[in-house]
Amino acid sequence: MHPNAALIRDFYTRFGRRDGEGMVALYADDVVFSDPVFPELRGEQARNMWRMLCARGKDLRIDLGAFDADDKRGTARWDAHYLFSATGRRVWNQVSASFEFRDGLIVRHTDVFSFWRWSRQALGPAGLLLGWTGFLQRKVQANAAKGLAEFKPR
Repeated sequence: MHPNAALIRDFYTRFGRRDGEGMVALYADDVVFSDPVFPELRGEQARNMWRMLCARGKDLRIDLGAFDADDKRGTARWDAHYLFSATGRRVWNQVSASFEFRDGLIVRHTDVFSFWRWSRQALGPAGLLLGWTGFLQRKVQANAAKGLAEFKPR
């Protein structure tokens, strides 16, 4: 297995154990993370997002599917199963990830998933009716950014 493929496997193994510190140790100092909820996080913001998700994800289950990497880039397919605390609704999020590596660390990490599918599960009727709109996505992004700004790592 390529060392960067092992890095991907280790990242999701640590996520499944809710080991935020272990996850962020695999990120370069200048890492850039992006997904539909957190459109661009850099450095400590990206690290704190994982710390926050691990701290709050009491019933989180991560399933890593296919993954691969070479010297510069990698991909992974992974699923997250959890209870969305804001609504108490169950979510099964199916995610495609891409990575860029430098010096044995992740320097860019982009997760892609269907915001509409996620919002239908997490938000119920509001997500079903409005999940395809930029309005709802911007509202979710603003709430997520506020939660991240208020999060204090231990």
